[in-house]
Amino acid sequence: MSKIGKKPIELGEGVKATVADAAVVVVGPKGELRVGLPPLVKAVQENGQLLVEPIDSTKAGAAFWGLARSLLANAVQGVSGGFQKELELVGVGYRVQKKDPGIELEVGFSHKVDFTPPEGVSIEIEKGVIRIMGIDKQKVGQVAAEIRAVRPPEPYKGKGIRYVGEHVQLKPGKTAKAGGA
Repeated sequence: MSKIGKKPIELGEGVKATVADAAVVVVGPKGELRVGLPPLVKAVQENGQLLVEPIDSTKAGAAFWGLARSLLANAVQGVSGGFQKELELVGVGYRVQKKDPGIELEVGFSHKVDFTPPEGVSIEIEKGVIRIMGIDKQKVGQVAAEIRAVRPPEPYKGKGIRYVGEHVQLKPGKTAKAGGA
């Protein structure tokens, strides 16, 4: 039995789901998402809830059961409230500017780095904080990871692009030897 898979997914107010053969289309106030179902599970809609059920009781079926339930729950949450990630720039002279349709980063390279988000993801900038928003959790996380990868935090001074609230463990660096040469 999957602990996650057996939990029902509540469809909030204004959220509708249509179950097709191997996919579920979720429509809400923020948009529409289509979630493909793995081959060993099926989705059923009952009383304003989505239920995910395994087709067979194998170990793989249980794993896909929990996966499918999590993907559907993320889709329902995305079309009703959306997802967001925040990144911050740490470093002297590090800047970010809005440049339609994406952003332009100045992060210590000899050149500026342009980044254009995929369709369905929007980026806002506010005092050195980059806010990435969208209805698809995977796309929002992927865009945040790609922007962070431009200049990840380095371990000696902590300069770079990091998630808001991320703790970077700093290394001590080299120390001077005691005594003569």
